[in-house]
Amino acid sequence: MSLKRKIALTLSISFSLLFGIVLIIIYMSFNDFRRDEFKNRFIQRLEFTSDFISKSKNFEQEAPVFFSEHSDNFLLNETILIFNGKKQLIYSTVKNRKVSWDNALLKELDQKKTIYSEKTIPEIYAALKNIHGENYYILTSAFDTNGQSKLAYLKYLLITAYIMSTLFIGFLSYYFMGKFLRPLEDLNNEISEVTAHKLATQIPVEQSNDEISILAQSFNTMIVRLNDVFQSQKDFTASASHEIRTPITRMAFQLENLIKLEQHSPKTLSALQQMLKDVYQLSDLTNSLLLLTKFDKENIQTIYEEVRIDEVVFESFDRVQKNYPHLKMDFLIAENESDQDFLTIRGIHSLLTIVFINLFKNAAVYSDHSEAKVLITESETQLMVEVTSVGNTILPEERPKLFDAFMRGNNSQNITGSGLGLRIAKRILEYHNAAISYQSPAEKKNRFVVVFNK
Repeated sequence: MSLKRKIALTLSISFSLLFGIVLIIIYMSFNDFRRDEFKNRFIQRLEFTSDFISKSKNFEQEAPVFFSEHSDNFLLNETILIFNGKKQLIYSTVKNRKVSWDNALLKELDQKKTIYSEKTIPEIYAALKNIHGENYYILTSAFDTNGQSKLAYLKYLLITAYIMSTLFIGFLSYYFMGKFLRPLEDLNNEISEVTAHKLATQIPVEQSNDEISILAQSFNTMIVRLNDVFQSQKDFTASASHEIRTPITRMAFQLENLIKLEQHSPKTLSALQQMLKDVYQLSDLTNSLLLLTKFDKENIQTIYEEVRIDEVVFESFDRVQKNYPHLKMDFLIAENESDQDFLTIRGIHSLLTIVFINLFKNAAVYSDHSEAKVLITESETQLMVEVTSVGNTILPEERPKLFDAFMRGNNSQNITGSGLGLRIAKRILEYHNAAISYQSPAEKKNRFVVVFNK
């Protein structure tokens, strides 16, 4: 999840929780207000009834007329029961149906004098009043129809407001976070375009003291330092490779003349030939490093050309065979089903030659029969080259590190080498969006598979 969405989601959730708590408090406060208001109406109604009883000369005859004229049953759905001191019902507003009451409630009034029950349906407010020396038990019950309807309407409004506000805040949070973080996205786009050949590129910095501007300034400072280090390393590698190449070439020429023009004992001749092989190996390594300093993965595609992979294979084999004349190659091309250019890929001929030179040299050095079998298979999307030789295989535990720098397998004991050949080959193939892997399909069989994506 992106930072923009995380912040927007966090703000939305935080607002939803806070706003929800506020709405719950509003709802509960209104419910308390409704209940207190309804209870006050009960009390007023009971006091009004008590006042009527105290002023009435003939209560039983005047009560029907009085309650009919002062009734608010429509609002409260009210019921009034009046009992005398003997707990006998002397008046009821209930008409046309049987009246029932709870005697335990009347007994409880003897002790508490007033009782209010909001948990019952309908709600009840009862009081024991002494009027002119006589006790009257007055029971009032009613439904808060008006208050409950207002409470239900308030609940609907609050839920609707909560949902709409949450959606609205979520949209605003996402919109404003996108607007606030836009400079950070622009900074990310600028950083992603920085490559090894664009380390001198500086990211535009706005004249402000916010965190994004400070980050951009820090990144520019880091780029300058990285560019200095990278350029120093690149210059050193190029200079060292160039300076070393000249004496190596001279040594190789002198050794070749020494072997051809003079007579030597077998032991001396073997030593000179081994020295010449080492010089050629050092020369190839120096040339590889010199080429690699000129390219990287970002700028290599600008100098791609159409390369015939079979031509690369034969050229590489011819160059290796000069130093290993006993090496032979069994070359085979599988039937082509592709409509595209036959055996053609886009790349750099000189770099691809280094890859197969290393593979053929491995076959020459580590093969029991000095023979390399090459199979080229092509499809619509890939071109695969297999180089197979017979010899001691790489141990399973060594295979994951086979393409690391200075890695030499158990089968390379007593054989000279730098351990950089396969590492350089892998790096070159990565530049060409290709891959290399090692397989051992059978005992004493080594197979390197190079796969190019078209």
